[in-house]
Amino acid sequence: MRARRQRMRRRLSHFSVNRLIPNVLTLLALCAGMTAIRFAIGGDFEAACYAIIAAGIFDGLDGRMARLLKATSRFGAELDSLSDFISFGVAPALVLYLWTMTALHSVGWAIVLFFAVCCALRLARFNTQLGAEPPPYAAGFFTGAPAPAGAALLLMPMFISFQWGDWIARSPYLNAVWISAAALLMVSTVPTVSLKRIRIPPHLVMPSLLGVGVMAGFFMTAPWPTLTFVGALYIASIPLTIRAAARLRRAYEARKSEPAEAAEPSAAVVATPPMPLGEATPSANEWRH
Repeated sequence: MRARRQRMRRRLSHFSVNRLIPNVLTLLALCAGMTAIRFAIGGDFEAACYAIIAAGIFDGLDGRMARLLKATSRFGAELDSLSDFISFGVAPALVLYLWTMTALHSVGWAIVLFFAVCCALRLARFNTQLGAEPPPYAAGFFTGAPAPAGAALLLMPMFISFQWGDWIARSPYLNAVWISAAALLMVSTVPTVSLKRIRIPPHLVMPSLLGVGVMAGFFMTAPWPTLTFVGALYIASIPLTIRAAARLRRAYEARKSEPAEAAEPSAAVVATPPMPLGEATPSANEWRH
């Protein structure tokens, strides 16, 4: 027992604080999601949206910091999934319910509950595929919309309402259709864009940085139109990712079939019946023709 305690003390003495940073960011995302619920209960829906956006920023940073610091762990992966479910499944659903879906009573609650369930199923499917190697043609895409993207799509009617008024964006019937579509997109097998896989050529680094700066400026001065534009851009990219994934799949299947097709002529030569005695044997040029 004493030797075991000594080994544990040695492990703790060499534990770097830097390895806690990814988990701290994950917990901050979880706290931001819970705070969004508090703001929504108090009727401050703009602050609730800001809190969910902050959760998305923290969620985007924790995985990258874990890989940068070489602090990835099974514990961190599980904590990240739990945080994503609260921040991008439960919190947006409750915000939408308190914002407009209460007008439909039990039906409105069932619809936002459907979104939360789809988010949980999407995260469970993602966790089961962590150790599996995706096909080469699917490696550059997400399968369905990831949880942060699904939450952002869910909040788009609120972004529109904050900027241009409630005249149609706050309609519970329109939001019922929108919430159901966002939920189904998360659990679908539709390939969607993955920013982690995008590689920027060296000559486009400076224009990309300038574009990020311009988008940051627009977000600081006009956040709701900027977020609406980004959401519309994401939706418009889905047909392009579907076509790109289908093209890569066809090319991959064609490459797989090439060795089998190349082996067919040799098989045909082996299967050629022997010629009767007395007949002339074909020359090499005749075999090739």
